[in-house]
Amino acid sequence: MTNTVGQSRLASLVVALVVALAIVVVLFPFLWIFLASIKPASVVALPDVWTFSPTARNWNDVLLGSDVPKNILNSLIVSVVTVSVALFTGAPAAYSFSRYKTGAGFRFTILAAEMMPPAILILPLFLILYQLGLIDSLMGVILAHLTFVVPVITWFLIGFFDDVPRELEDQAMIDGYTRFQAFYKVILPAIRPGIAAAAVFGFVLSWNDMFYALILTGGESKTLPVAIAGFWTFRGIDMGKMAVAILIAVVPILIVSFFIQKHLVRGLGGGAVKF
Repeated sequence: MTNTVGQSRLASLVVALVVALAIVVVLFPFLWIFLASIKPASVVALPDVWTFSPTARNWNDVLLGSDVPKNILNSLIVSVVTVSVALFTGAPAAYSFSRYKTGAGFRFTILAAEMMPPAILILPLFLILYQLGLIDSLMGVILAHLTFVVPVITWFLIGFFDDVPRELEDQAMIDGYTRFQAFYKVILPAIRPGIAAAAVFGFVLSWNDMFYALILTGGESKTLPVAIAGFWTFRGIDMGKMAVAILIAVVPILIVSFFIQKHLVRGLGGGAVKF
């Protein structure tokens, strides 16, 4: 009995140590970036320096003396509009995939755009947007982001629609609702957590994109990821300012994702679990 208790405690200790090590590995890059954001310019390029006098100069330069606030606003506009349009089109599509049972192969075609390298899509997309006069505009970036956010959100929501009993909408239709009214007033409220998780996931995809934004924007329409890359110049990397911009871009997304992680995991596999 004593040996069993001792082995159980040892196993718990090993698990705790592994979890603690994993937390350190995950959080250490953020600690390093934060320290870089408050280091003076004379030591910011020296990663082994841990003793220094903190300074807010990098934060002041980024938030008050650069275009980063405008770039943040551009990214926010692009991401919010992209997610709104993607939910408006993706939710009905996911509902149809769920209610009118389709084969696994057909469901996976939703992700065809995700499976293709962006370099294949960018040339025709660039030519189309050029003809429409949408190069170097937020609308052009939004249209580009819809090519990969809409499929992912559609896939994401299928599993949540699968979990809603058909009897629920059948009863609503018996009570006089049309199918669209049943979808809008009964089904959508039932999957509200899934919609919120899909919105956050789509927001993250749009917010983090640099490939399309780098090619399609410039000047006034530049987004935050492009601005972050802009701190790497021919004179070297302005590490302190880049660290500030990275924290601004990453930390809010991590905080929101932490609270809905259960729904994020469920949604990513939801399109494939039921047929």
